[in-house]
Amino acid sequence: MPTDVYKSIATPSSGVYRDKGSRFLAFAHPVTSADEVKAILEGLRKEYFDARHHCYAYRIGLEGETYRINDDGEPSSSAGRPIYGQILSHGLSDILVVVVRYFGGTKLGIPGLIKAYKTATDEALNAAAVIEKTATRPVCLRFPYERTNVVMKMLKECSLSPSSMDSGMECSIVTEVSLSGVDSFLQKCEMLKINTIFVDL
Repeated sequence: MPTDVYKSIATPSSGVYRDKGSRFLAFAHPVTSADEVKAILEGLRKEYFDARHHCYAYRIGLEGETYRINDDGEPSSSAGRPIYGQILSHGLSDILVVVVRYFGGTKLGIPGLIKAYKTATDEALNAAAVIEKTATRPVCLRFPYERTNVVMKMLKECSLSPSSMDSGMECSIVTEVSLSGVDSFLQKCEMLKINTIFVDL
């Protein structure tokens, strides 16, 4: 498998676990940014406003370089870490899992909580449709208008498409290049004397 390919989920999924009257509702969502995470969390907190806890973990990026774990008032490492552990166990990234807990009146203890959050997360992830994603790097091409056909032909040969375009006396195109294909793509651009810069989207 290429080093720039990783697994995520296609659409939201859910799972549930019950123990001694407590209900643990797990919600898995595909995400690509902390802003998406924030919006989903806000939505779940409004929908399940009467729940005792909204614990979560998320992991974003090829190597999971962006991640966070939150116990939301549960004992330290009894909720967020088991959720995150299941994300790792399933080998997923670009994903958020939120587990909403309704307290049933009986304390479960640390081992019981770990089992509950782990199992609820596992249920949600087992119900998810897993997909493969390719990690990419956005590259901006800058060139005179008269070279537009040359650039478009090269993009087609590389099976790439513009994610944004700006036409004028000097044109610019941003395209997403797979990490494993960046070096060869830049070499082609250099041969064709097309200026390139990396950009942050």
